[in-house]
Parts: sequence; C-alpha cells; structure tokens
Amino acid sequence: MNTKTIIKSCVVLLVTALTTVSCSDYLDVNDNPNSPASSTPFQTLPVAQRDLTALNAREMTYLGNFISYNWATPSNWSANQEFSRYTINSSFYSNIFETSYATIFKNLTYVQNYTDKTGVVDYSAYKAIASVLKGFQYQYLVDLYGDVPYTEANLRSGNITPKYDDAQTIYKAVIADLTSAAELALDLPDNAESPGKQDIINKGDMTKWAKFANSVKLRMLIRLSNTNQDAYIKAQIALIDANGAGYITADVATQPGYSDNADKQNPFYGYFRKPSTNAEQDRGDYTVATDYVVNYLSGTNDPRLNRLYAGAKTGGAFKGAPQTTTLPGVGFTSNDLAKIGPGLIVPTTGMTAAQTIMSMPEILLLQAEAIARGYIAGGDAAAKTKYEQAITASFTRLGVPTAATAAVTYYSQALPNVAWPTTGNLSAKVQAIITQKWVALNGTSSIELWIEKTRTGFPAGLPQPAEGGGIRPVRLLYPGSENSRNSLNVPKQTAQTAFTSNPFWK
Repeated sequence: MNTKTIIKSCVVLLVTALTTVSCSDYLDVNDNPNSPASSTPFQTLPVAQRDLTALNAREMTYLGNFISYNWATPSNWSANQEFSRYTINSSFYSNIFETSYATIFKNLTYVQNYTDKTGVVDYSAYKAIASVLKGFQYQYLVDLYGDVPYTEANLRSGNITPKYDDAQTIYKAVIADLTSAAELALDLPDNAESPGKQDIINKGDMTKWAKFANSVKLRMLIRLSNTNQDAYIKAQIALIDANGAGYITADVATQPGYSDNADKQNPFYGYFRKPSTNAEQDRGDYTVATDYVVNYLSGTNDPRLNRLYAGAKTGGAFKGAPQTTTLPGVGFTSNDLAKIGPGLIVPTTGMTAAQTIMSMPEILLLQAEAIARGYIAGGDAAAKTKYEQAITASFTRLGVPTAATAAVTYYSQALPNVAWPTTGNLSAKVQAIITQKWVALNGTSSIELWIEKTRTGFPAGLPQPAEGGGIRPVRLLYPGSENSRNSLNVPKQTAQTAFTSNPFWK
C-alpha cells in the first residue's frame, strides 16, 4: 500500500494524556526524554535528529576539514595544535563516540522499541526514520573507529558493558537495515502515525526517507569498492532499484526552527558566530584557510574560492597558511588570512538556515563513481553527466553568481580533475570525483573528506603538517571514558593504532 501523508497539527492529543507540544519547542526539549512514562516517539525523534545534526555539522565537519588540509590556525592563536602535531589520543574528539551512544543512539533506539500499549497508534514511520538515522551514524562510527558496540549496544541497564562487533559485520547489518527501512517507509500500515512537523528533517515525507536510506546505502556500498565484493554491491544496488524511490533529489537538511538566539542558531553558523551580534566566536577568528587550498582553487580558476573563503580583514587578500604551530608572527595573524566564507557562513540568514547533513553534490558524485565502476548502468557518458551535475550543484549551493554558466566554464577547462577525464582509466576518473568532492564538501559533511582520502588516496599531493610525523591518521582512538567503563570489551590500542590500523574497507 502507498505511504500516507497525514497533515497533523503540532498539538497532539495523546492516547493516555493530553500533552501539548509546540512547534517552537524543538530546541528546548529535554535532552533525556527516555522514560516511557514521560515520552513518546513524537517527543523523542526531533531530539535525536537535532543532536545528530549538531554533531555532524560541528565537530565532525571541523575534524574532517583539518585532517583534509582545508583549514589552518593563524599565528596569534595557540588553538588546534593537536592537528598540526597529529596528537591523536583517547581524548581527541572523543565526543563523536560518546555523543553517538549517550544521546543519539539512545533516543533512536527508544523510538525503535516504543510500542503504544493501547494498540491504537502505529509508530512504523518513526521506526523507519530512526533506522535510517541510526545507519547514517553507525556508518561513521565504523569508518572512524572500526569495531564498535552494535548487537549489545543501546540496551540501557540491560547491558552496560556491550561487546564490540566486527566492523564489516556491522556494515552489512546496517546496509540490510537501510534496505528494510526504505521498504517500510514506502509501505506503511494503514494506521501508521505520521510524524509530520515533528520530523524536523523531512516533515513526515516518507518517500524522502526512502530516498535518504538509499543514498546512505549507496555511500556505504561505494566504501566497499576495494574489498572484492562487486557481486554483493551490485545485488544491493539492484534492491535500491527495486524499491523505486531512487536517491535524494535535494539536500537532506534539518530545520527545527533555528533562530538568532543562544543555543538555537544553525549549528554550523553558531559554531563560528555569536547570537544576536553575529560577531565572531573565538573559533571564527582562529579558523583560516590553508595555503594549499587557496592555491589549488586559484590555480584551477575556481570561483568557489570566494564563497568558501572570505578575504583577509587586512587588505582583503585570499591568503592561506600551512598547518603548523610555528607560523611567523607577522603576516600570518587572523587579520592577514582568509577565513570561512559567505557560502558557508551566510550573512543575515545563516543563523536561521536549515543545516545540511547530506548534499546533492555528494550523492551525484557517489552516483558518478558507481557508474564509473560499473555498479550502475550508463557507461562513461552517464558518469560524466553526474560529475558535471555535481559541480553545478556545488556552485549553486555555495551561491556562485550565475552558477550554471559559471560551472560549465569551470569544468570545460582542460585541467586534470576539473574536466572529466577522457582516458578510460578508472583511477583517473575516481581521482577527479574525489578531488571535486574535496572541494564541494569543504564545510559541509567534511568528515567525508578524511574518510575518502583514506579510502582512495585522493586528492593526490594533499600536504601534511611538518610536525605531524609524516603519516596522516586513518582513524580515531576509543575514548578514555569507554576504556574506563567497558575495559574488558574495548579492543586494545596504542598511540600508533590511529596511523596504522586502516578501516576494513581500505
């Protein structure tokens, strides 16, 4: 049967009690709505969505942009020294692991397990959404940590020391869950409750959730491209084709009603700007462009340069810096260097804008790679079309003037990794795709850039900080908190593990 779209008010009469939930309360909702006596999926889902979005928009994007050498630190700040020195330890970005389990998975699991005791309300739509989001975040945990708790995780008091499951086993389980979630989203029971506006990502549009599930699944299948599992990958893509929803056709973005108030701004914007005054946070002042990214964008005549970065306060030049703790005190201060630009921190409207968690440039480039590898039909012409569409989509979302025309001018240049390769060599095509992904996802889902560099080795020639020891990290280490409370199950690691223990799909 077809998915039903039920228009509902933001004030809902619960079966057992009258509980009023205002559409403006998403950012005020209790961070721990997990007691069955006080919460329902209606209340819990938007909290999980908000927390997942904030983590991906802030810490995960910041981390990805530094490891992929897009951002640096000026000489008048001592922040971010761990990036220049590659100080990867059990406290380095540990909140990615901790927040995923402590809040995001906790709330999504609550939604998945919730049952209306009266039998009147069916929460299948909520469960499908929770499965998609859980898969989205589990993929990143496996990509960044390897083996993690999965089958015994999220049981609350039922098991506070879960075992660690094999990374590839988790990947396959998540892919299966995404397949089921897409199918459920497209074929809900007659009495399924629509999340409506409580779904702060797709507003209860379950076809969009099926598209999102398919898109995350495609990303995971492309990750497996070097594991000699082409038959499995093609079979899974055939299942995507079978459900008929296709892939996302617009950015997947969260909008709970962001406003220009403390703790309620768009999360990426609020990471760099203060509420009300919109003055720079300290992070906004100590985050600047690298010399490499500025030189690369300038050298390829890429008009996205002045959208990804803003000219220096002193003189307006697009000047970058290397990632190092020993910059000269003159000429490399925060006033001398290009900072995050207006295509990412949008003036006047950025604080209230929806926060993208998966963008059109990314899904188009994923499809281009899938076609180039023969996983999706179409051949070289179709791969080239997707590649060029992705560049145009990047120009558009960054606000490049006359984006469509400017994109054609850009990718028509006979430059490596700008024009689609004329050679039949697969490596050349993948290099172009990943290099364009490195540009297009600068500041948006930028954790992808580090992971894709690990998977493919591209962009080629990407620098490393001189103080970093000459080896780029390939993963994060389990947090100290996990070693303390679950020591019998946490896989053993050393400081070198972050540099030597590649993901299973490498």
